Amino acid sequence: MSRTTLDTAALAHELRLAVMRFARRLRNQRVDTSVTLTHLSALSTLKRHGPMSAGELAAHERVQPPSMTRVVVALEDMGLVTRTPHPTDRRQVVLGLTDRAGEMLAAEGRAREAWLSGRLQELTPEERGALREAATIIDKLVSG
Repeated sequence: MSRTTLDTAALAHELRLAVMRFARRLRNQRVDTSVTLTHLSALSTLKRHGPMSAGELAAHERVQPPSMTRVVVALEDMGLVTRTPHPTDRRQVVLGLTDRAGEMLAAEGRAREAWLSGRLQELTPEERGALREAATIIDKLVSG
C-alpha cells in the first residue's frame, strides 16, 4: 500500500470518529426530550422538503413504510403533523408540519447553535478560520 493510501485511510478514520463525537454532542443539546431523535429527523425532513406522503417520508428517512407509519401516528398524537387528502390519490394523505412543530424545530436549532457558538468562542481566530474552511470541504464531501 502506498504512503498516500495509508495517510488517507488514517485521515478517514480520524475524521469519522471526530464527526461522530461532534454529532453526538450536538444531538445532546436537546430542548424537548419527549420527542425522539427519529421524530426530530422526520420533522426536519418535512421542514426541509415540504409536505409529502408517508411513503415519500419513509423513502427520505430510509426506513420501511410500516416504521414510518408508527412515527407519523406518534407525531400526529403529539400535535406535530397534519394530514390532508392527497390531491390526486385518494388512498394517500399528505403530511405537513403544525405551527407547534415549526416552533419546536426552531427551538432545537437555537439550542444547538447556542451550545456550538459558545464552544467556538473558546477557540482562537485561526482555529475558527480552519473550521470555516473545513465546513466548506465537508459540504463538498457530502455533496459528491
